[in-house]
Amino acid sequence: MVIPAYNEERRIGHSLELIKEYMQRSGYNYEIVVVDDGSRDATSQIVSNISQDNPRIRLIINETNRGKGYTVRRGVLEAAGDAILFSDADLSTPIEEFEKLLGYLDDFDIVIASRSLPDSQVLVHQPLYRELMGRTFNALVQAMLVRGIIDTQCGFKLMRGNAARCIFQKARINSFSFDVEMILIAKRMGYRVKDVPVRWIDSRGSRVHPIKDSAHMLLDLFRIKLYDFLGYYGR
Repeated sequence: MVIPAYNEERRIGHSLELIKEYMQRSGYNYEIVVVDDGSRDATSQIVSNISQDNPRIRLIINETNRGKGYTVRRGVLEAAGDAILFSDADLSTPIEEFEKLLGYLDDFDIVIASRSLPDSQVLVHQPLYRELMGRTFNALVQAMLVRGIIDTQCGFKLMRGNAARCIFQKARINSFSFDVEMILIAKRMGYRVKDVPVRWIDSRGSRVHPIKDSAHMLLDLFRIKLYDFLGYYGR
């Protein structure tokens, strides 16, 4: 499991405890790779303290803030599992939803949690302006790059280990748009992708700046389209 973390001192300890309890209760053989993206708070120290009592938890530190895409990519390429779950540190998608995604991994290579399918359960919504931003971004993604996946940005995705490593070796995007690039690469490489409805609870404290990061994400969609046109993602 890979968890990107940036200034998460208020919730990373609780999230790790919930994940650890769930994995042990379910009997899974697991590792948790936390990648600290240059946090300026006590995130690294908290994870380091927890990892001393649990060798299944590993901490990797980016010396400077490199972006969520870079951070997830580094964690995936460091992970050793046959299946790799990427999850946001806030567990907006509860860890118990892992079971739902795992059920599809026999038939698919990438299983994506979705907040937008008919059977999805959004128990606590984002503020309206963020929901509108998300819908606008997804409309652009559908028009420019990836059709058929109506929620590319949910921070909970399960991948076959070998597929994940192949995909992220080709990935280039360091920003929040990395999910779109990952799905596009998967499709270009012939991997099977499935989106699955999940329970989702908005956790306040989003790291996405509504203006600066939205502009960066839009620019990265054009970068992804260019990289695809140049054949960087394979055919």
